[in-house]
Amino acid sequence: MAYDHHLADRLREALMDLPNVEEKKMFSGVTFMVDGKMCICVSHDNLLCRIGPDKFEEALEMNGCQAMIMKGKTMKGYVYVNPEGFNTKKELDYWINLCIAYNSQAKPTKKKKAKNTD
Repeated sequence: MAYDHHLADRLREALMDLPNVEEKKMFSGVTFMVDGKMCICVSHDNLLCRIGPDKFEEALEMNGCQAMIMKGKTMKGYVYVNPEGFNTKKELDYWINLCIAYNSQAKPTKKKKAKNTD
């Protein structure tokens, strides 16, 4: 899976003091789960940030930010940020802190039930 490993290391360092952080391979990269909920992800060279619907419009005005679109539908509350939007530590910290702030309010994704193959 091709993703920016240096960026993933920067996220690991930023999140290392938080409890209950785990990594999962998804979204063409690595996703950092906090308390069992998707928080922030490195997808190829971009960040995928779960920021919540309240910050969505404001975030779209930020440099390098665009809405996440999946199967033709805008996923309000999720944004992609390309590298020009997190060049500096201050910019990266902004996105990380936005994701962490929303994580405490976020609902966990419902787990899909396994299909019965009997």
